[in-house]
This record gives sequence, structure tokens and C-alpha cells, in this order.
Amino acid sequence: MSRHFRFSGQWLVDAPHDALHARLVDLEHYPDWWPEIRAVASLGDDDALVVVRSRLPYDLELHLHAEHRRADLLETTLDGDLVGWVRWRLEPRGDRTHLVFEQEVEVAGRLLGAAAYVVRPLLVWNHNRMMRSAVRRMVTA
Repeated sequence: MSRHFRFSGQWLVDAPHDALHARLVDLEHYPDWWPEIRAVASLGDDDALVVVRSRLPYDLELHLHAEHRRADLLETTLDGDLVGWVRWRLEPRGDRTHLVFEQEVEVAGRLLGAAAYVVRPLLVWNHNRMMRSAVRRMVTA
């Protein structure tokens, strides 16, 4: 077992590209539509502190740094409880958007790192549930 996780997903989202891009770039308002994102504190144009909590009883504290904000690619590096990157790829499909999510992270810290070994399937389930929540709510909120 490893402390390394790689996640991905693809969805055809019922939202125009520009509207979905604007929603995904607006990190400070994620808590308005994505309940698992508990808090966001801006640290400037490219940086934020984010607190994430899904079904499992722990908060992840993350420092996010924006690397790309292009129309077709949003990419952020992560530091804190998870170290790695998150990427959203967006492709217009008429009045909908093909959305591809990719994330590669290493669990940091002793306690959380130990948990990654012991309850890995539960952590993967928790992450997948959180992503389904995000995709469902990103166009309805």
C-alpha cells in the first residue's frame, strides 16, 4: 500500500464552457456550491488556504497555488495535508462541457499517512463521493 493517490474522472456537464470555467476559477465561492469545501481563505491572486471535509471525520487543510487558468486547463498545486496537483480540463460541446478531472497527491503527515495505508479503500470511496457531489452541484447551485 502507498501514501500516493491518483484520481480521475470525466463528465459531460450541462453547462456552457464559459460559465463552468468561471465557476471553477472562482475558488473563494466553492463553499457556496460544494459542501465538502468547508472554507476558503484567499492569500492573493494565485494562492488560497482551503479546508475540506467529506464523510470521514477529519479535515484536510490545503494550500493551493494556481499554475494555469486557461480556458481549456485549470491546474493547481497542493501543499499541506496533501502534496501534489489537481487539474480540470474543459472542452466545449455545444451548450455543454466535457470536463476531465485529474489529481495526483501524496498524503503528508504521520497520522494521515498511516491512515492512508490502513483505510485506503475508504479514502478512495470518500474522494469519489466528494467528486460526484461536486459535479452534481456545480451547475445547480
